[in-house]
Amino acid sequence: MHDKYNPRDIEAKHYERWRDLGCFAPAGDGTPYCIMIPPPNVTGTLHMGHAFQDTIMDALTRYHRMRGHNTLWQYGTDHAGIATQMVVERQLNAAGKTRHDLGRDAFVDAVWEWKAKSGGAISKQLAALGGSVDWDTERFTMDDALSAAVTKVFVDLYREGLIYRGKRLVNWDPVLRTALSDLEVLSEDENGHLWRFAYPLTDGSGELIVATTRPETMLGDTAVAVHPDDERYRHLIGKTVRLPLAERAIPIIADDYVDPEFGTGCVKITPAHDFNDYEMGQRHALPMINILAPDATLNDAVPAAYRNLDRYDARKQVVADLDAAGLLRGIDEHRMTVPRGDRSQAVVEPYLTDQWYVRIEPLAKPAIAAVENGDIRFVPENWSKTYFDWMHNIQDWCISRQLWWGHRIPAWYDADGNHYVGHDETEARAFNDLADDVELTRDNDVLDTWFSSGLWPFSTLGWPSETERLATFYPTNVLVTGFDIIFFWVARMIMLGLKFTGEVPFREVYIHGLIRDQDGQKMSKSKGNVLDPLDLIRGIDLDSLLEKRLTGLMQPHLAPKIEAATRKQFPDGIPAYGCDALRFTFAQLATTGRDIRFELGRIEGNRNFCNKLWNAARYVHMATTEPVAADPEPGVAERWILSRLNRTIGDVHRHFGQYRLDLAAQALYDFVWHAYCDWYLELAKATLTSEAMSDGARAAAQATLTSVVDAALRLLHPLMPFVTEEIWLSFGDRSTADETVMRAEFPIEDPTKIDPAAEADMDWLTGFTLGVRQIRGEMDISPGKFVPVLLDDAAAGDRERVARLGPLLTRIARLERVEFHDDGELPMAATALLGEMKIRVPLAGLIDLAAERARLTKQLTKTASDLGKVRGKLDNPNFVANAPSDVVERERARLATLEQASADLDAQIRRLD
Repeated sequence: MHDKYNPRDIEAKHYERWRDLGCFAPAGDGTPYCIMIPPPNVTGTLHMGHAFQDTIMDALTRYHRMRGHNTLWQYGTDHAGIATQMVVERQLNAAGKTRHDLGRDAFVDAVWEWKAKSGGAISKQLAALGGSVDWDTERFTMDDALSAAVTKVFVDLYREGLIYRGKRLVNWDPVLRTALSDLEVLSEDENGHLWRFAYPLTDGSGELIVATTRPETMLGDTAVAVHPDDERYRHLIGKTVRLPLAERAIPIIADDYVDPEFGTGCVKITPAHDFNDYEMGQRHALPMINILAPDATLNDAVPAAYRNLDRYDARKQVVADLDAAGLLRGIDEHRMTVPRGDRSQAVVEPYLTDQWYVRIEPLAKPAIAAVENGDIRFVPENWSKTYFDWMHNIQDWCISRQLWWGHRIPAWYDADGNHYVGHDETEARAFNDLADDVELTRDNDVLDTWFSSGLWPFSTLGWPSETERLATFYPTNVLVTGFDIIFFWVARMIMLGLKFTGEVPFREVYIHGLIRDQDGQKMSKSKGNVLDPLDLIRGIDLDSLLEKRLTGLMQPHLAPKIEAATRKQFPDGIPAYGCDALRFTFAQLATTGRDIRFELGRIEGNRNFCNKLWNAARYVHMATTEPVAADPEPGVAERWILSRLNRTIGDVHRHFGQYRLDLAAQALYDFVWHAYCDWYLELAKATLTSEAMSDGARAAAQATLTSVVDAALRLLHPLMPFVTEEIWLSFGDRSTADETVMRAEFPIEDPTKIDPAAEADMDWLTGFTLGVRQIRGEMDISPGKFVPVLLDDAAAGDRERVARLGPLLTRIARLERVEFHDDGELPMAATALLGEMKIRVPLAGLIDLAAERARLTKQLTKTASDLGKVRGKLDNPNFVANAPSDVVERERARLATLEQASADLDAQIRRLD
């Protein structure tokens, strides 16, 4: 082993070696264990959410692989229809071209070419994270076999009456000119306006005032609604108003949806341009007038004065014309929720258009039952309520997208607009008895990406063919995913899996939280708080970090703020922490919480943990280079550490089984750092260097040092694969090419090694030692100085332990001698308690009382001065009111620290007195 731990020297070499050895492929006759990776977008890069999720999946995979299971972590990527089309279109635009210049076939060829050259970035990053996926069976949702599965599912559902074509309201992106799923729409509060207009009653008896945030849509109004119990308007229900500008008469209707307390209590109803209005229009059989073209200009359904205007230009014109007509009743500032396309950032419009839909209720019922009867279990269980809430109120699924990249819908149209569905045109003609001379045109739309990813658990294993992989690994064991796609992906996989295989796609769904920054904020480029996992692994200088964060900002005006925050948080850039430290940090964060704060201090602590493990292993090498030739005689320290080891093994198995990687990580951290490194290594040193110890005791110490570090490396490997591999290979005769800790057996708890008596002895010994160390710290006695100890009120058990554990105790606590005080005057001494027994360290000769009192008094005086200054600041109302909140909080924290320090110093002085 090298003198120092350097992750850069070991990570890449071990990963390539594992791949060369075929370690990631399924193997053996053990129980199958399978995890399907949520397929990342082929356009993507590894962000913190990916890295967190992938660490969990890899840890579970490595754990089960070491337990002898026939393990498959299935990897693949999603074709990401909108995202990928946008990437390639931007490249074409940069060259002065559009996709329409190329035509559909040439454009699709260009996308495939881009995918071959640039689409594997996330695969390389997953490898850098140590992901042990089966690379040999990598899948892509546009592969021929997976595309054939998509076509089969579409055709089968259509012919069963579960897919239909209909005109309904959808989220419409006017820039990309396609329908979007709810997941692709980001809604945030923005500043806007609320306009109030008068709609005159057609009988001339008055007017109704309505309010809207989108004045241009009034040209498509087909009713005004009031609450049926609203006394102000009850007499008007059934009458009509004149729709200004459009000059149409529209009815006044009553509906419970209307909130009498909001605005004037009158609501304009535009069924073709508002989702709530659409539902009301269905209830009241209202006409639906679509006033928008696909690019969000106004179409021929509006008066000539507004045709072909952009929606926002039309808004200005409508307001101006209503004002001129004397019908504008007011404009208010208004905070409102604005939906934007996550790719284009364009404001999304509710839009009435023909689309393909899945009739979802017949698929939802068995999917609900699968969770209700326990065939699928959510972890944590409370997420099943979220699943049920959506599934019981599920709406038909719009599956068509107006794109060129994706699975093209297998439907063809004749001259009259009739459609025919089939696996290909020939099969569609044959199935529908169409003559060869009937001209057909294929549907231009493609399927929603979630449609193909809904088949992921079984299409990747070869379905619809009855492959050996499908028979072996389906149903899969667990799906690891975030709560934000329970509706869009998890539910759809359950529905489609049950429908087409007759079995659930996975037995458990482990829902993890979402990674946020140290302040609890969502990580986003616009906020400038994104962390690249590879930068944490490999390190990055400040200039490069700034370039990353400031390039391609959607809101360039935020650049100065982002730069200032970055310089403050990372004045020297980010150091290289290594993959293992990052993975162990992610494991510690895998709690049951919804939101997870990522703090760099934690990963720095885990870099130190890797270093601690490294140095411990180096000591074991040095301590066991020359084995003691004797039959081992395990002492209390050996029996204790083996007992602690086996308890830890049991805990780790239990925590992995419950998907509590945070608790598994904590158990391993406590055992390795505190039990093994802090205590057992010191006790073993005492045994190996003490002439009072027998050869058998030294042989037992050597054997235990080696066996425990070996077990610890195997326990840690699923969470920290690289450092454990490097250390494990350095022990024993492991020079053969195929040796790896990945193929070693994961430790199994041995109940016979649990030794409560040894644990009780060590609790006593460590408590004794900590008591002495406490006195050293309080009295400023050098840690290396041997001190005498006087024991007062020692019980028989304490005396027996002093006699039996004395050699270890005197070495580990650095004691000059141990004596019992039974009677007589006690010398001046500092005291610590161990149960009822008092541990006293006589101070005569150990410290200069006058000098120590002077030193402590000087410290107390300075602390009191600092305390006065801080209190003065915080007692000043102007400071508290005007200083930045983080500065005020910092001063309050400093006040608490100084108050504690003052109390401690005062206590030490009183103790001397």
